[in-house]
Amino acid sequence: MTKTEIIEKLKSIVKPYIKNQEAFDNLNENTDFINDLQINSANLVDVILDIEEIFDINIDNESMEKMLDVKSALTIIETKLSEK
Repeated sequence: MTKTEIIEKLKSIVKPYIKNQEAFDNLNENTDFINDLQINSANLVDVILDIEEIFDINIDNESMEKMLDVKSALTIIETKLSEK
């Protein structure tokens, strides 16, 4: 799976939780889930659970704590996919 494909899936996952449409429209690797997209911490947990389900991966607590922006999420998803 390419980085672009992962980002597209990520966009569909976070879309229901965003509060800043402009930041979502300009989403890139440097986009921060909390500061830019204004996803609250409770919804961020939902995002991570959705990521686990859609990508069929298991994200440990340590990785969850690092998943604060698109770049971190990409790295973790790619790593978990490569371990399968």
